[in-house]
Amino acid sequence: MSEKRTFSISELSQEFDVTTRSIRFYEDQGLLKPTRRGQTRIFSTKDRVRLKLILRGKRMGFSLAETKELFDLWDETLTGNEKQLLKMLEILSARREQLEQQKEDIAMAEMEMDTAEARCREALTELQKKKEEQGLTTNTKETAVSK
Repeated sequence: MSEKRTFSISELSQEFDVTTRSIRFYEDQGLLKPTRRGQTRIFSTKDRVRLKLILRGKRMGFSLAETKELFDLWDETLTGNEKQLLKMLEILSARREQLEQQKEDIAMAEMEMDTAEARCREALTELQKKKEEQGLTTNTKETAVSK
């Protein structure tokens, strides 16, 4: 007989390194549905798995609305369905496109920074040459005057 494990908000907070406030926010958004014993929240293994999925989705750039939509699709059946899987593929595809665009934007920004850096270095070299030339001219004049 398997014993059903439950978790407190502080246990989940420590395990996943998130604040209790974040967990309460996810509950307010309908992503987690703990039972209550008085004022105490009692989280199930299902809530624990959902929190793990919320955080994983967050790292991949999923919005909470997208995560909720996937959870809702899952809840319609006992094992999920084609609709849920298609939605997941749609979200992943959109996120991948966003990341590709960000990579292109980053590459462009790096090229612009390289160009700006090269121009600055050229200008600095020119200034240093002029300074050296002025120093030589001044030294030559001083030498000529002292003779």
